[in-house]
Amino acid sequence: MRVPRLVGLMAVDARETARAWGLFLNAPDRPDFPHTVVDHVVRQYPQPGAEVPRESLVYVWFDFGEGEGGGGVREPRIPRPPRGGPQRELDEPGDPCAVVGFGSP
Repeated sequence: MRVPRLVGLMAVDARETARAWGLFLNAPDRPDFPHTVVDHVVRQYPQPGAEVPRESLVYVWFDFGEGEGGGGVREPRIPRPPRGGPQRELDEPGDPCAVVGFGSP
């Protein structure tokens, strides 16, 4: 039997899918896994499509581990954008709260 894809499913749906395929789930990062409902699976082992015997144990995780997934590192961007081109001229420093209107000297 092949392992179904559980990543992206809510905990309750992952349990039902595993049960329908004759598999058991274990969540090492959730001791309260039987009560977990709406959290989404972010990783699984064995991978989807792997051949396993019926009643095998599939591990699922709901949190990314250290250095995994998430948003990743966004900076620094390499290569950097080229320098040059038109520059925006900044206003002269002054009172940022000054109100200039008609009839002002």
